Amino acid sequence: MRIASAAPPTIRGAAILVGLQGLAGVAFAVALLVRAIGGASTAGNNIYGEAGYFAVLGGAVVGVGVALFLGKHWARSPAVVVELLLLGVAWYAAGPSGRPEIGVPVGVLCAVVLYLLFASKSREWSMGLDEKDADQTGH
Repeated sequence: MRIASAAPPTIRGAAILVGLQGLAGVAFAVALLVRAIGGASTAGNNIYGEAGYFAVLGGAVVGVGVALFLGKHWARSPAVVVELLLLGVAWYAAGPSGRPEIGVPVGVLCAVVLYLLFASKSREWSMGLDEKDADQTGH
């Protein structure tokens, strides 16, 4: 089954990566929920709430990834915000937390997604200057 999308390949690539990041957030929420059901949630340590929080955030990021893949222009800005926030998380994991094995790959992934979102074809698409419009205006 082929899904028609007016988005350029750079946007579709970023969309897949953003969607995978969202799925990782949802998977983390499920892992927290399993942990809470196992009895790890205690007074003052509400793992159910934490799982719900990550489920909502992860689901929203999955939604942004799907919207980007389908060619929705509005989804580019939330994707950029998510990547900038995750870049801060990656820096903290690699530096102050002393977990470079987590922070460095996450940081590299964020940099790749940001590159894809800001590539020239992606910017042209986001501004509505795709090939059809460029041919009509003579650019």
